[in-house]
Amino acid sequence: MELSVVIITFNEERNIARCLASVKEVADDIVVVDSFSTDATEKIVREHGARFVQHAFEGHIEQKNWAITQAKYPWVLSLDADEALDPTLMEAIKKVKAGTQLADGYAMARLTNYCGTWVKHGGWYPDIKLRLWDSRKGRWGGTNPHDRYELDPGTRIEKLTGDLLHYSYHSITDHLRQVNYFTDISSRALHAQGKRASWTKLLVSPVAKFIGDYIFRGGFLDGYHGFVIARISAHATFLKYAKLEQLWREGA
Repeated sequence: MELSVVIITFNEERNIARCLASVKEVADDIVVVDSFSTDATEKIVREHGARFVQHAFEGHIEQKNWAITQAKYPWVLSLDADEALDPTLMEAIKKVKAGTQLADGYAMARLTNYCGTWVKHGGWYPDIKLRLWDSRKGRWGGTNPHDRYELDPGTRIEKLTGDLLHYSYHSITDHLRQVNYFTDISSRALHAQGKRASWTKLLVSPVAKFIGDYIFRGGFLDGYHGFVIARISAHATFLKYAKLEQLWREGA
C-alpha cells in the first residue's frame, strides 16, 4: 500500500510541525490543503517537504472532500493539524501498509489534550475516528462542522491499536472562542435543514448534556478540567439552539 496523508489547515503554525513529524515514517505522500493562512503555516509545511496547496474554504466537509482529490494515492490517512500519531498507532499503520488489506477502512481512538491535561472520560475518550481508508469507497459527510467519513455500504472497518493524539485547546479562552465559531456553523446548518429549536431543546438539552458527560460518562474523573469541559459543552448545546431560534426570528 502507498499512502497519502491529507491535512487541511488555516493558521496552524502552532501545530503543523508536530503533525507532519508524526506521519513521516508512514507517508508516501503528504499534502496540506490550506485556506490562505496568514501565519507561518506555509513556511513550516515546505520545510518539512510536504506539498502545499491553497483552496478557498467553503466548509469542513467540502474542504476535506476537495483535499482528497489532491492525494496521489487512493489510500488516505486524514488528519487535522492539531493531531499526531502516537508510536503505537504509527506501528499499527506500518503493519497495515506491509500486509494484505483486510479492511476498507481503519478506525482509531483519539486521545485529547485539554489545557495540558489528557482527558480520558466524559465522552472524550476513546472518541473513535475513521481516518484511514480507501478513498474510492467513501466520502466525507455529516453536518458542518461535525464531519465524518462515510464508507460505502458493504465495506469493512477494523480498529487499530494506539492513539491519535489531539492537542485541542491551550486555554479555556480558546475553547470558548471555538464554541462560538462552531455553534454559528451548526445553527446555520440546522436552519438550512428547516429544523427549529423548541423550548424543550433550549431548557432540557443543555442540562442533559452536562449530566450525561459529567456523571454518566465519568467526566468527574478528570477533575477540574472534566468539570470545565462538561460545563462548556452544556453551554455549547444551549448556544446552538439559541442561535438557531434567533435565525428563525430574524427571518434569515
